[in-house]
Amino acid sequence: MKIAILHNAIDNIGGAEMVSLTLARELNADIYTTNVNFKMIEAMGFSSISPRILSIGAIPKSAPYRQQRTFWKFRKLNLGNKYDFYIISGDWAMSAAVNNKPNLWYVHSPLNELWQFKDYVKKKIVVWWKKPFFELWVQFNRMLTLKYSKHVGVWVCNSRNTQQRIKKFYSKDAEIVYPPIDNKRYEYGTPKNYWLSVNRLVDHKRIEIQVGAFSVLPDEKLIIVGSYEKDVPHFEKYKKEIDRKMPSNVEMLHWSDSDKLMSLYRNCKGFITTSKDEDFGMTAVEAMASGKPVIAPNEGGYKETVTDGKTGILIDNINEDKLAAAIRALSLELKSAARAKYYLENCQARAEMFGVSLFIQKIKGLIVSS
Repeated sequence: MKIAILHNAIDNIGGAEMVSLTLARELNADIYTTNVNFKMIEAMGFSSISPRILSIGAIPKSAPYRQQRTFWKFRKLNLGNKYDFYIISGDWAMSAAVNNKPNLWYVHSPLNELWQFKDYVKKKIVVWWKKPFFELWVQFNRMLTLKYSKHVGVWVCNSRNTQQRIKKFYSKDAEIVYPPIDNKRYEYGTPKNYWLSVNRLVDHKRIEIQVGAFSVLPDEKLIIVGSYEKDVPHFEKYKKEIDRKMPSNVEMLHWSDSDKLMSLYRNCKGFITTSKDEDFGMTAVEAMASGKPVIAPNEGGYKETVTDGKTGILIDNINEDKLAAAIRALSLELKSAARAKYYLENCQARAEMFGVSLFIQKIKGLIVSS
């Protein structure tokens, strides 16, 4: 069976991009996208996929032009009978469902900026004089999204959290297939004196909570791997806000290749994430695959991956003080060899439930039965 993967853009590698690249590798599929960073793709261990990644044209860096141009390009994309099946992996590529069938939409995020995070985006990112235009933009694209969603053949999503959003906003029932974690790439290493955080530098990741917590923990160290779109105003603004608050015991890395990232996971004391109502949160599972406990908000996809007291700590209504307290408590626990072993065994066992082979098996089953 000849399969095509349709993905927004692969110029910055995050969880959704890793899923698309994994699908292409495991299904021997082509990828159709817009902007592509081949150097980054190869650095993340997917050099074999590069010849099968095809751009349908460049898009702008900044919102909302980036999203709108992507939406338009995929709406016009018509690959005819070139492929037997299409997997839409991404949000703004979902308009491709109109002309490319049979299809499956693997929903990482059901266009959160239009629905779940609309008010948050309006408050935190959109400047005051653009707010009325933002409202019009949202309403227009909600209409289009609902219209195009009628052409989706099979609805699949990455978590119960996303499943509930799809039901709420699109009135559709979606099958849950958890994202793939390549567990064999991750291994436990003797912890060094640092905590790790891996996330895009965007407002809803709430990096300021991490920075604030470590400002009162001078004996602890945090390394943040925080990729962001350079020269895009709201990304640059948030990055500068974080930089201004950065204490000396927090180190920021813009991006790390696969080998460096595996080393950071392997040798950290534990993993910290503060993302608001995360769809799923692959990085938490990657940390657990490395045998490291996770401190996360008790919300969103983390409630499905992190088991409080067994693979880490979940924090209700997370803030700087609560995060600092959790870091102190877990750091003290990990000084006990027995407790460190307990977390190691439970974390790695939990991560095994999100393996690549299980993911591909389920996707293939949904394709065959569609």
